[in-house]
Amino acid sequence: MEGTFRWAAVTALAPIAWGSTYLVTHRFLPPDHPLYGAVIRALPAGLLLLLLARKLPRGAWWWRSLVLGTLNMGAFFALVYLAAQKLPTSMASTIMATSPVMMMLFAWAALAERPRVAHVTGAGIGIAGVCLLLLDGTASVDASGVLASVLAMVMSSAGYVLAKRWSAGVDVFSLTSWQLIAGGIAVLPVAVAVEGAPPSLDGPALLGFGYVTVVATALAFAAWFAGLRHLSAATVGLIGLLNPVTGVLLGTVLAGETLTAQQVCGLVLVLSGILLGQPAAKRLVALITTRLSHTMAR
Repeated sequence: MEGTFRWAAVTALAPIAWGSTYLVTHRFLPPDHPLYGAVIRALPAGLLLLLLARKLPRGAWWWRSLVLGTLNMGAFFALVYLAAQKLPTSMASTIMATSPVMMMLFAWAALAERPRVAHVTGAGIGIAGVCLLLLDGTASVDASGVLASVLAMVMSSAGYVLAKRWSAGVDVFSLTSWQLIAGGIAVLPVAVAVEGAPPSLDGPALLGFGYVTVVATALAFAAWFAGLRHLSAATVGLIGLLNPVTGVLLGTVLAGETLTAQQVCGLVLVLSGILLGQPAAKRLVALITTRLSHTMAR
């Protein structure tokens, strides 16, 4: 149980870091350059991890890296960047919050990981909590932003499950670096063709990209893929619900926003949904129940 808690804690680093990217992207990064935004985010992070791993792909991993890099990194980053520019953070985060359900479906098909009742229930409770947490009925809807969010959610869910299926025998740093580099390289020529010259970056933009590259990409994805290696895809997907929670709490701390009663209820539901889907939590409840039964029997 201790090992499961440890890997859940490691995995949680990823959505907590990702929860800040919408805020950073929206406030500090240049608009109208989603493709270059993906390249600048992916390539430096991949090269940084490659320096640590010191290992190049072999055999099938050349094409696997390209597939996973496109799904999980290159195209995903571009779509998330676009969504962050087109939609309010609340709307984009809510759409991405449905990824646990999508991951469960892909894992069932590709890994024969049949969703447990606790996982499905936890996902339902968590998504309901995200809706209470983020949606107030005032968010404007941009069709292109919604489409970008949905595509990003579906592609990354499929990519994470494929990474879990293929990653046996590959260390996490190598696995993550290969995907980041391949994803960045795949998007680069498209960025040049569509967006022309790279955007000029001022001081805040450089600092923003520095944070997103090192913390929200290199560190976060290494933690995420480590979690996928040791936990089920459904469990990891539920931990991903910490993403919108982080965004709301950052708004409260940094922007001086006040949590409403509805948001507090949503926060409680999200955390309850995450805990419900954790195997360690289930075993802990069973242990407490067993001990209480023995105590009462005496």
